[in-house]
Amino acid sequence: MPDTSALILATLALGEAAVGFRGRIVALDMSRAHGAGLPRSELERRLLELGFVEGADVELLHQGLFGGDPIAVRVADATIALRRREAMAIMVAGEEARP
Repeated sequence: MPDTSALILATLALGEAAVGFRGRIVALDMSRAHGAGLPRSELERRLLELGFVEGADVELLHQGLFGGDPIAVRVADATIALRRREAMAIMVAGEEARP
């Protein structure tokens, strides 16, 4: 079984990542999406429908000028705008942490 300790240590919320970040989705954690304005189950459903699924590659392309919101994220072949508070539910691991 491969050692995943480095992967766990390098995991962060997509909402905390900087522009230029590239990585892979490792999980959705709805408990981290405080103030997203939607019930947790609805936010999870929407993120899954948009392609934010475990194992998908993501890249943070752009952020808004004031407060860094919204962010533009490429997931698979789509570019999607998200609020950072919504992106806090998307747990990712950076490229360098992948085996």
